[in-house]
This record gives sequence, C-alpha cells and structure tokens, in this order.
Amino acid sequence: MGPPAGVVVTAPAADLLARLQDRHGPVMFHQSGGCCDGSSPMCYPLGDFLVGDRDVLLGVLDVGAAGVPVWISGPQYQAWKHTQLVIDVVPGRGGGFSLEAPEGVRFLSRGRVFTDDEKAQLEAAPVITGAGYERGERPSIRGPVIDEAVPETCPPRSR
Repeated sequence: MGPPAGVVVTAPAADLLARLQDRHGPVMFHQSGGCCDGSSPMCYPLGDFLVGDRDVLLGVLDVGAAGVPVWISGPQYQAWKHTQLVIDVVPGRGGGFSLEAPEGVRFLSRGRVFTDDEKAQLEAAPVITGAGYERGERPSIRGPVIDEAVPETCPPRSR
C-alpha cells in the first residue's frame, strides 16, 4: 500500500466533473492561492491553465478516462502539505474563471489533516512538480471518489 491520496473528490463533485468533461473534454484543477476567487479550486479545460515548473501535483482524481489532475502552487503546497484536499461542490456562484460558474454551483475545497502515519508515508513519496510532470512523472495512485459526508474535514466557510 502506498501513501494516501493528496486529493479526493466527493461523489457530487465527481458527477459535475463528468458532465464538464462531456462538454469541454479533459479538465484540470488548480487550487487558487487567494487572488480573484479566494482560495477556490479552479476548474479549467486541460491545457488552458499553464502549470508552473514549481507547482505541485496533489494528485489525479479518478474521474473520466484520463482522470483530473489537481495542482497547487509550490509555496501554498508547503503550507498545506499536511492536509488532504477534498474537492466538493455546493450551491452558489463561484468564480467566473472556473468551468462550473454557469451551472449555479461552485467547487470548494475542504481539508482533512493527515494522520502521523499518513504524513510519514507522504514524506517518503516523491513530490511531482510541473517540471517533473513535463518529464513524464505521474502519481502511483488516483484520488478516489468518496462519500458526500466527510465529517473529519473542515466545514466550508460561508461567503
């Protein structure tokens, strides 16, 4: 058994991602660092957001044939590497840049702090950066689809 997934997705968010993939083709996420859209996971058509050499691949969600890569900036990863990102969806209007904006819902990220055991496993695993991804590095596992209810995560903040 390898390290835990750095990112997982709730079933409702996976359903929305599948619909967006049907409409737009392969998609990706970049966990926003707080500029225009707060700190939301932003969904783009694959390749429309240029991943930087030092961005970190949190994982590839197990949605669609190719999966959905989820990226975060290197400095933001350093602050949150102890936390599993949980991609979820809630009613409301999100950022205008993200693909779900016209749908009347928005993606949001919740966090679940890794256990000490999980942290140790993660420290032994390589971190894949944008530069490494360009060289062909890929994660060994995909981020699974999980139940809607995730009690050990931080609740979403209202806007």
